[in-house]
Amino acid sequence: MDSFAQLALFVEVADAGSLSAAARKLNVTPSAVSKQIAHLEDRLGARLFHRTTRRLSLTDEGRAFHQRARQLVADLAEAEDAVRDLRKRPSGRLTVEVPVIFGRRWIVPLCEKFLKQNPDVTLDLRLNDRIVDLVAEGVDLVVRTGTMRDSSLVARRLSTNRRLVVASPAYLEKYGRPTRPEELVDHDCIVHTVRSDRYYWRFLDENENETAVTVSGRFEVNDVEAVMAAARSGLGVAQLPVWLVASELEAGRLEQLLPHLHAPEGEIFALYPHSRHLSPKVRTFLDLLVDRFAHGQEWWSVAEV
Repeated sequence: MDSFAQLALFVEVADAGSLSAAARKLNVTPSAVSKQIAHLEDRLGARLFHRTTRRLSLTDEGRAFHQRARQLVADLAEAEDAVRDLRKRPSGRLTVEVPVIFGRRWIVPLCEKFLKQNPDVTLDLRLNDRIVDLVAEGVDLVVRTGTMRDSSLVARRLSTNRRLVVASPAYLEKYGRPTRPEELVDHDCIVHTVRSDRYYWRFLDENENETAVTVSGRFEVNDVEAVMAAARSGLGVAQLPVWLVASELEAGRLEQLLPHLHAPEGEIFALYPHSRHLSPKVRTFLDLLVDRFAHGQEWWSVAEV
């Protein structure tokens, strides 16, 4: 028996608490187990177990060795599982939750590509903006924008979530173009009511010096696409994510204000439960997300192919 096999055998005996229990699990005789433990102790030059006719317990050296040995055995098992998974074809049901607007614009277009490449996967894509208990609701992966809150999940950063201040050409022609954050107090600002900082807009200059202003306006709405539509209609100034307004800016329907400043950036990230290794279906979808948003600061202007 090689050294690692002896190591794994030792861990089984220590976990089981007896030679006979470990032997039954491994389908070998207790005498064979005892012989290999003795060889291991001879090789290490240390006694690993206290033995009596009724019980088996670890010595101090055995406890120290068990802690390290158990981790090594677990690491090898994880590595073997990961390699086997790489050879497996993704299959089964994949449940993914994404924010409504972001998902509709950026995730849904990826689904055709994913399903074509993975014919044995059924994709259950759920669009909503609520906080999801992934484990309780059987969700494999969730995409979120903002800040990471749940440390019990694994987070994979996809991109920053930049926000721009915009207004329509018609609004700017009628009310003028603000050139400093402080001037926004004299403008109608469209308030996105689901944001915690909806009345408090913050700006950073190139040296990360912050300016904050309290804004107000005559139109408030709880939907980000409605905020954009209102800005496009000339109802006021809005602060919106660049991935939503990039095409409007390019078409000239909206114009960026205060381009020398930027709002504090949030993040776009994928979350999934802690696991020893990702299933092929989750890993494949996650890889697709990472690839889609791997265009630096301009991924929103890169067409999906």
